[in-house]
Amino acid sequence: MRFDRLWRGKLLRSAGAFTVMAGLMLGAPLVEAKTFRMAFQGNLNTLDPYTINETFTHAMNGSYYEGLTRRGPDLKIIPGLAERWELVEPTRWRFHLRKNVKFHGGEAFTADDVLFSAERIRQPNSDLKARIPADAQFVKVDDFTVDVVLKTPNPILIADWDTFYIMSKAWTEKNNATEVVSAKATTPGFTTLNANGTGAFTVVSHQPGVKTVLKANPDWWNTAAKSHNLTEVVFTPIANDATRVAALLSGEVDWADPIPPQDQERVNSSPATSMLAGPETRTIYLGMDQMRDKLVPPAEVPGDKNPFKDIRVRKAMFLAIDEDAIASRIMRGLARPSALMIDPNLVDKYGKDFVRPKSDPAQSEKLFDEAGYPRVGGAQGTRFTVGLDCPNDRYVNDAAICQAVIGMLARVGVKVVPIIQPRAQYFAKILAGGGYNSNFYLLGWTPGTNDSHNVLAQIVGCRDEKGSGGRGVANVAGYCNPKIEELAQKVLVETNTDVRAGLVRDAWKILIDDWGYIPLHQQALAWGISKKVKMAQRPDNIVMLYHVQLAD
Repeated sequence: MRFDRLWRGKLLRSAGAFTVMAGLMLGAPLVEAKTFRMAFQGNLNTLDPYTINETFTHAMNGSYYEGLTRRGPDLKIIPGLAERWELVEPTRWRFHLRKNVKFHGGEAFTADDVLFSAERIRQPNSDLKARIPADAQFVKVDDFTVDVVLKTPNPILIADWDTFYIMSKAWTEKNNATEVVSAKATTPGFTTLNANGTGAFTVVSHQPGVKTVLKANPDWWNTAAKSHNLTEVVFTPIANDATRVAALLSGEVDWADPIPPQDQERVNSSPATSMLAGPETRTIYLGMDQMRDKLVPPAEVPGDKNPFKDIRVRKAMFLAIDEDAIASRIMRGLARPSALMIDPNLVDKYGKDFVRPKSDPAQSEKLFDEAGYPRVGGAQGTRFTVGLDCPNDRYVNDAAICQAVIGMLARVGVKVVPIIQPRAQYFAKILAGGGYNSNFYLLGWTPGTNDSHNVLAQIVGCRDEKGSGGRGVANVAGYCNPKIEELAQKVLVETNTDVRAGLVRDAWKILIDDWGYIPLHQQALAWGISKKVKMAQRPDNIVMLYHVQLAD
């Protein structure tokens, strides 16, 4: 069944009720405070807001930290710690900060904290350095006014800033925590286990892999307009799908993510629970190392070369994978096959013009042969061997997708060794600190700006080997095309929407013709909730605890 029909269909019988809930949310009277219990398939490994660029971590950190901007349930940018901003000059933004805002530790929020955070987030160990252009200069005008000066115009500067969380300069320095803790670190740092933000909740306790407890912040600057009625939030990681679903159905938790496709009907049929499901802006994709001259173990390649540097091999890999089968069988119709490395709905004007090529194993085999990688040992022989890095607790059916890909590639003679790990070890291996230690990998990406430039810069963009500018920060593959680089820079500064749309279209066309990546699909959101819960579901999968209400 097609994804869009299913999105409107039986698994979303609760959608109408959800619409009512979302509409009532802001105006509903607050009821007696409640404890909201959450279960996610992975751990919350750090409270440091700059350690890892990962959606669930951003969502949790956004409960106690805040940015200069926020996003509403409709993803529109709204004021956060900056009550307003203006473009003073084409290359100068001015931010007017809120007064009388306190960090949880009692420190006053001022411009000094913004300048400090802007420097800290751009450290080498930060996984979020791309949030701020490398050439951006933060200037303190006064205690509650900050200018950001650029070398060239940037009309989308703040589109990624809702997860550029502001830290207390005094608190961080007092606790010798000015250095960002790398996701590779084997010993937790102070900011791994402790947080001090300005947000709606404070951290009571954090036991990575076990439990995290938050409590409502009675001194939150936005308390008068708050729409949640929670006094406590308890998060527990539950890796096993069946256990997580059982916890929701039994009432042990009020929110669970993800609910596997095969269990969604059961959750939606329960008198106590329902599904919140819909299209997500995240794209699941496969990347191939195009940087190294020789692949790292467990790869075994005749001639000791990197086959992915050959466009014929990349195209052969793409055509060997049957995404339609993955979407229908593994995802049970709850995925939309994609031709692009971004949700086409986020591509101005031309997004729907791109069509994903159909799987063609026969053509794939011919391309491998032409590239000089024949089967060794007869018609069923192996062309080469490569490892596939994959998480087993991050995306919907991630490990199952990888196993399906392994089988599809085996049919065309490529032996793939599964390297399947929990997301903490997975992200530490392939992303943290610019490690990029993978030859072939599955990853998901939600563009924080909801704009093509985010993907063109951070995934497709050539790596900034100095590690300071943020370009290519998530480019594990090492893909680099000067023509796309040139277009991406023009996209960044272009203010004419029609011209910009054409530039974006051209960049995507070049990437597709180069077979630089293997986009798979946009997965569906799959939250299971108690019917006592009223909450909004953002398409970027960010859970906003400050908008959650629990009925009696």
